[in-house]
Amino acid sequence: MASRIRAEDLECPLSTTVQHVGEWWTLLILHDAFDGYTRFDQFQENLGISTSMLTARLKTLVADGLLERRPYQTNPVRYEYVLTNLGRSLRPVIITLAAWGNSRLTPEQRSMILVDAASGDEVEPVVVDAKTGRRLDDSHAYVFTAGPSASSAMHARYDRTTATTPDGAIAT
Repeated sequence: MASRIRAEDLECPLSTTVQHVGEWWTLLILHDAFDGYTRFDQFQENLGISTSMLTARLKTLVADGLLERRPYQTNPVRYEYVLTNLGRSLRPVIITLAAWGNSRLTPEQRSMILVDAASGDEVEPVVVDAKTGRRLDDSHAYVFTAGPSASSAMHARYDRTTATTPDGAIAT
C-alpha cells in the first residue's frame, strides 16, 4: 500500500499536528483529560473504549509528550495520565472544534456548550490574531505562505497560491 504522506507533509504543521491528534479516540481522550479525567478506568468507563485501543492511544499520547504517565498507587502499581504543558496547549484547538460542531446546530440541539465558569454565560470561541485581535476566519485577509525553513516543495505550493486578485480570487 502506498504511503499517504507526501514530502511536503513532513514539514507541514497541519499534517504533523493531525499525526498526533487526528485520530477519533485521541481527541476524545484529550477532551476527557481537559475535563479532569486522569485514570485508565475513568477514560474507559466514560468513552466505552476497548482496553487495547485505550492502551494504544494513551501510549501514543505519552510518547508524543501530550500526557505524562505517573504512578498514583504502589501496590499494585497503577498510573494516571496527566496533561503536560504541550497537551494543555491543545485545549483551544479542542474548544474551537467543538464550537465549529455547535455552530451547525440550533441552540436546542447542542448537548455541550462552553460557558464562563464565573457567570455561567455561554461564550462563543473565535480564533483571532494575537497582535490585532482580528478574526482569522477570512481566507482572503489571511493566507499561508512559505516560512523560513520551507523546502522547495512548500515554496512551489505557496509562491503560486498566495497572490490574490483585487476581488480576492487566488491568482495563478
